[in-house]
Amino acid sequence: MNRCLCAFVLLLLCACAPMPASVPVDRGPWSDWQDFALPGKRSTVYETRREGERIVVHAQADASASMLRRKLKIDPALLGRVQFSWRVASLIEQADLSDADVSDSPVRLVFAFDGDHGRLSARTRMLFELAQVLTGEPPPYATLMYVWDNRAAMESVIPAPRTDRIRKIVLESGPGQCGRWLKYERDLQADFRRALGEEPGQLIGVALMTDADNTMSKSSGLYGEVRLLGRDGAPL
Repeated sequence: MNRCLCAFVLLLLCACAPMPASVPVDRGPWSDWQDFALPGKRSTVYETRREGERIVVHAQADASASMLRRKLKIDPALLGRVQFSWRVASLIEQADLSDADVSDSPVRLVFAFDGDHGRLSARTRMLFELAQVLTGEPPPYATLMYVWDNRAAMESVIPAPRTDRIRKIVLESGPGQCGRWLKYERDLQADFRRALGEEPGQLIGVALMTDADNTMSKSSGLYGEVRLLGRDGAPL
C-alpha cells in the first residue's frame, strides 16, 4: 500500500468522515465498523458472514485497497491486550511488505495512535502537513500493524518503506498456516514500545486491511471479532 506516500497517509487517517458501509445490516460485533475508501483506488469489499455461532468479516481484494475501521478514544493508561483471529486461503505470491512497490497482504490489523506531533522529524511534519492540506485532517502520530508476510521472520518488525511512523509486526510468515483459523492475544503497549521505541499515546482507531493494488492481483481473508481489553482484563 505504498505506491504513493500521500495516498498511504490518507488511507491511515482515523478522523475523516467514513464512507457508507457496504456490509449487511445484521453486523453483530461489527456494527460500529465502517468502510473507508482510498481516493483513486478500487475498494476492497468487506462483508459480514455468519460462521457457526459468530459473525466474521470476509474481505475480497481485486487490485484494490481500502479499510474497514472503527474510531476509538482510549487512554493509554487503560489499554491492555487485544484478541483477534484471521484465516487466509492463500498468499499473494509476489507480495513483500518491505518493498513499497509490492507491499500487499491478504490480512492486516491496523492500530492508529495519537501523540505529540512536535516530536516528529522535519521531513515527517512536512508530509503530515501535506496530508492535512489534502484531506483537512492530520494523520495518526503513529501506526502499528499486525501482518502476514510471505517470507519475513515471525515477530520481526518491518518499517514502512516511506515513513518511520508506520511499523509492522509479522505474526505469520509463508503459506504453512493457510486455510486455518489462527487466534492471537497481544499486549498492545508492549508491541508498540518494541516496534516504535516509545510509549504509546491515545488509541484513536483500529482497522482491518486486505489489499492487492500494488501487485494488481486478487486476495481474500476472513477476520474474527477484534476484542480490546483493559489492563484489568475487562472489555473496552
